[in-house]
Amino acid sequence: MIDLSCNISGVHLKNPVIMASGTFGFGKEYGALYDINQLGGISGKGLTLNPKDGNDGIRVYETPSGMLNSVGLENPGVAAFLRDECPRWEKLDLARIVNLGGNTIEDYVEGARLIHEDSTVRMAAGRQAVDMIELNISCPNVKAGGMAYGIQTETAREVVRQIRATTSLPLVIKLSPNAEDIVGMAVMCQEEGADGVSLINTFSAMKIDIRKRRSVFDNLYAGLSGPAIKPIALRMVHQVSRAVTIPVIGMGGICSAEDILEFIMVGAAAIQVGTYNFVNLRGGQQLVQDLEQLMEREKITSLDEIRGII
Repeated sequence: MIDLSCNISGVHLKNPVIMASGTFGFGKEYGALYDINQLGGISGKGLTLNPKDGNDGIRVYETPSGMLNSVGLENPGVAAFLRDECPRWEKLDLARIVNLGGNTIEDYVEGARLIHEDSTVRMAAGRQAVDMIELNISCPNVKAGGMAYGIQTETAREVVRQIRATTSLPLVIKLSPNAEDIVGMAVMCQEEGADGVSLINTFSAMKIDIRKRRSVFDNLYAGLSGPAIKPIALRMVHQVSRAVTIPVIGMGGICSAEDILEFIMVGAAAIQVGTYNFVNLRGGQQLVQDLEQLMEREKITSLDEIRGII
């Protein structure tokens, strides 16, 4: 009997396959293609306190072994999510993770407060729609000239500290590979009471249109994801896993069951799948099936047997 289950800070997952924020919406569209309850979890589309229209111009551009995105966190806002999406999320049988961003600490805190209060009311009524908050600290700090909160450890510390004080929901911090010291950032998150970290977010990158003689993106830079970044993501997950005792969720170019086992072997408690959802619309379902078959072939009965063996 193959045991695919895992645990992230008290949140049980039937398997380690979580759909990454920004690549799966809130699950509704993919749910029309296959039973998403087969998944371990969903990290929903990134939310901000207030609705956002996102970036103008080209938003997605394919690259060798990956893609660039400059979507700009288009989303309906926290209140609309709680009102319109949570009634459907209550019916899902998987881990439901809210990805929360913000441009000021005040926005982060107010968003977390609304999510926490809504969750408290639902749980009191015997319902639950949110199991965990994933804090996106790659957002630009508008009060500091636009530098992302997740670049400097001490800048990020205050965000993590205040969100931790705002909610008792399990809190995972999503780390940027562009951080000055990603290991130090992870250690700080643990020090400030985070229940886990997830990494890596996209790399800052760009593409030039040589005919128009300008960047393809109105925003100049975009986020690089996909198989091209996997070797770097593996290295970073390995380094972070060795430095902290809280769970690490690994991501970055995962497209196969073999990729999943690589991340588990370097210490990941679970993984997230992003760009592959655009390559294979039923990718989540396929990965869960392939993972069980691969573990059976390799005579691995549970993920705990191989987690962190490298």
